[in-house]
Amino acid sequence: MVVRAHRLFWLGLGLLLVACQPYQFKGAEHPADMPAEDFTLTTTEGQPFRLSDERGKIVLMFFGFTSCPDVCPTTLAEAKRIMNGLGDDVENVRFVFITVDPERDTQQRLGQYVAAFHPGIMGLSGTPEELQAVFDAYGIHVAKVPLEDSALGYTMEHTARIFLVDQEGRLRLSYAFGTPDEDILLDVQYLLD
Repeated sequence: MVVRAHRLFWLGLGLLLVACQPYQFKGAEHPADMPAEDFTLTTTEGQPFRLSDERGKIVLMFFGFTSCPDVCPTTLAEAKRIMNGLGDDVENVRFVFITVDPERDTQQRLGQYVAAFHPGIMGLSGTPEELQAVFDAYGIHVAKVPLEDSALGYTMEHTARIFLVDQEGRLRLSYAFGTPDEDILLDVQYLLD
């Protein structure tokens, strides 16, 4: 009986110490006071989207294109699971998919593409100059790669990261391609609490 009580004491103490540990973010952390670079792009409905207008919400951003064969649909499938996992908190989170291929990604095509994954995912585009300014601000590498003997003609090489902007408009976290969506969801839920 004494041995059991002793074990329970140490188990309880261990659980208490684990519970007192500060939260460890799953994504790569940016300096806590780093403001996210503001930008204005156009939604698939033709309306302006300004990042700073989203204050009070968490914004998850991904850069991709609708003809992407693998990385983009995989990431948007993860975005769907994140959005579905938020329950009622989904209204406090915005997921935006910013095209790196404005030549092919028309408003209609981009709108249909993101809606096929989740109605809460917003497609954004702009002029090549507007998009380049956003790519530069977030360190996004984009390159057009010719595809010989392909009906597509070309593909796009691009940085594959999800960026998290917090409710105060700070660039807080980023996630490499392949980060489990459960980890991103945990970080979002922590920041929402």
